[in-house]
Amino acid sequence: MTGGRSEETPLRIRGLLGIGLDGSPDEKRITRGENFCLFGGSKTTHERMTETALKFNEKVDERGKRLEEVNARELREITGELREELTEGSP
Repeated sequence: MTGGRSEETPLRIRGLLGIGLDGSPDEKRITRGENFCLFGGSKTTHERMTETALKFNEKVDERGKRLEEVNARELREITGELREELTEGSP
């Protein structure tokens, strides 16, 4: 790759941010965990965001890395794996 960041250069991601927009105004949902902070959403959406964030952390851990050390290629691989896992059995 020329003129930009290498695929293998760590992205130095500080954390994941999830924002759910389908909740009602009287419901407040905030979940914080290692490497993530999630706000809002319906109960179902918030649960799905939480599940995704936890599984993302597991995938990073399986690679023996911290979030800050993940590179662009690994980020694509992890999100692709999660997409497949989380959509299995979905309509």
